[in-house]
Amino acid sequence: MTALLHHRIDGPESDAAAPTLVLLGSLGSTLEMWEPNVPALAEHFRVIRLDNLGHGGSPVPDGPYSIAGLAESALATLDDLGVDRFAWCGLSLGAMIGMYLGSEHGDRVSRLALCCTTSYFEDKGPWRQRIETVGQKGTGAIAEAVAERWFTPDWAAEHPAVLTRAAGWIAGTSDAGYAASCAAIVDWDHRDRLQAVTPPTLVIGGADDLATPIVPHSRTLAESIPGARFEVIPGGHVATWQSAAEANRLLLDHLT
Repeated sequence: MTALLHHRIDGPESDAAAPTLVLLGSLGSTLEMWEPNVPALAEHFRVIRLDNLGHGGSPVPDGPYSIAGLAESALATLDDLGVDRFAWCGLSLGAMIGMYLGSEHGDRVSRLALCCTTSYFEDKGPWRQRIETVGQKGTGAIAEAVAERWFTPDWAAEHPAVLTRAAGWIAGTSDAGYAASCAAIVDWDHRDRLQAVTPPTLVIGGADDLATPIVPHSRTLAESIPGARFEVIPGGHVATWQSAAEANRLLLDHLT
């Protein structure tokens, strides 16, 4: 299943000495999800944004997918770019992959930021239902409802173009890639490996995140990963967009 991922590089691309920061986003997103964050981060890092396997411009191999397999595709892409060591900031699915890298390939990760994510979903039912719906009706059938959970209702009402754009990313994700990624999340359970995460870690939770609520998800990560720092910012599941300025401040403070 390993494949090279579609990516975009911002910042000092030609400076081999510049530290690398990898950004990987949520299920159903594309690398455009990080647009409010890149300008600030690219002042300090060579920023490499990735599209998840089965998303955006990345390949859509046949399933099944696993978090470990998705991580291997990310590593293969970085190897192809000549990147040995890197900082990692992921959100949701991208943070699950970062969590895996932090415990299983910690020697390659200098610092880790885990945003709006979890090490385990106890209730698998909603994910299995989503797989069934996408299989029958496609990602367009769930796009609006999922995007609405990414932002708080008041903020979304004030920024309708952002909500429309986010729904477009989800609807534009291949049905097969989305469903296979959902299946990887169903199988995801990293609770027993959190103590093995070695890079210095920042956990960011969205105050109104309905997909991965602070309790139990973010708090469990912060309490289980050795030395982790825990911060909460306003926003839904993609709080790094809704509260971009605050997220950027926390990320730069941790990653630099």
